Amino acid sequence: MTGALAASPWTTWGIAAAAAAGVIFRPFSWPEFIWALAGALLLVALGLLPAADALAGVLKGTDVYLFLMGMMLLAELARQEGLFDWLAARAARLAKGSASRLFTLIYAVGTVVTIFLSNDATAVVLTPAVAAVVKAADAKDPLPYLFICAFIANAASFVLPISNPANLVIYGNHMPPLLQWLPRYALPSALSVLATWAVLRWTQRGRLRHKFSAYIDVPELSAGGTLAALGIAGTAVVLLASSAFDLQLGLPTFLAGCATAIIVLMRAGGGTMAVARHISWGVLPLVAGLFVLVEALEKTGVTDRLAGLLHDLAQTSAGLAAGTSGALLAVACNLVNNLPAGLVAGRVVEIARVPDHVRGAVLIGVDLGPNLSVTGSLATILWLTALRREGHGMSAWTFLKIGLLVMPPALVLAIAGVFAFG
Repeated sequence: MTGALAASPWTTWGIAAAAAAGVIFRPFSWPEFIWALAGALLLVALGLLPAADALAGVLKGTDVYLFLMGMMLLAELARQEGLFDWLAARAARLAKGSASRLFTLIYAVGTVVTIFLSNDATAVVLTPAVAAVVKAADAKDPLPYLFICAFIANAASFVLPISNPANLVIYGNHMPPLLQWLPRYALPSALSVLATWAVLRWTQRGRLRHKFSAYIDVPELSAGGTLAALGIAGTAVVLLASSAFDLQLGLPTFLAGCATAIIVLMRAGGGTMAVARHISWGVLPLVAGLFVLVEALEKTGVTDRLAGLLHDLAQTSAGLAAGTSGALLAVACNLVNNLPAGLVAGRVVEIARVPDHVRGAVLIGVDLGPNLSVTGSLATILWLTALRREGHGMSAWTFLKIGLLVMPPALVLAIAGVFAFG
């Protein structure tokens, strides 16, 4: 019995690692959520995690599930009503044949979409729109513009609490009010967005020397598209108000998404099933499975040990703790994906009770670190899937070569920017 108990932490860690690997590499091309759920169910079946604790882990993600459902609903409505196609086409028309100008305009559109609709929306719905526009413009090389959809999805994902679901798991029930969040992350976000643009633009300079057709047909924005845009704007106001009053964001996001859907679909006279079919529902069991895996890891004591190390380091030097934890998490996200890394990191910083600067560096590492590789975040994985659906290949090595140049400067500057607050 003693030997079994001694081995159980290693078994738990092994199952969690195997599940994370399955999420990242998708053996047999099975969806990511299957591997997360399989790991969670195996832990319960082997008695490594009581069913009651597994259920408790699932329930801890309630706010995240509601947030994701609301955001996915808004994003799908906007896609179905042609809002993203219209935005991308407008950007192409404004570029007037200049590849460099189009690059910057699409980057600006991606920044706005990420800030107000989350990084996953940028990856899922903006990527096909950009692919369609650059094809219509007869651009010589579409990849520079498509890279934007991946890199800005992570670089702008901590401008607001709603910009990335990982923000919710890092702070949990202790999300700072909006009037604290904005000054804390305004400078780091600006540095992240600008540094990512500058380095990405530099890496693509050779591909952006060619002109493209200045005559782009801009589709007429339908009444439904206008309503979807107004719904998104209204949702942003509701969430900003919720954050200002220190309320959890999941339920307001879900209710705002449902209200927008009712208004848009009532005007369209139906289409509920068409919207529901195209929403990536597999994200919800994926996140639930990851919450269970983190619950199991916490039972082994690993989060307590990491929290102790982080607490001691922060007592020695908050700057060293911030830089070390942010850098390590940035790398770790690319090894295990930022969702499980963020869930573990959120528990660790909560237990360690670290200064706000350290927690900010942790969040930046989780949000921005995935710009290193295609396995770093769910948003990048979704971008890669959308890219392949549009007929564009992308090897992990090609992305890594660019990520090695783009991510580190933005990470260093953003973490340094955290210390300007307060």
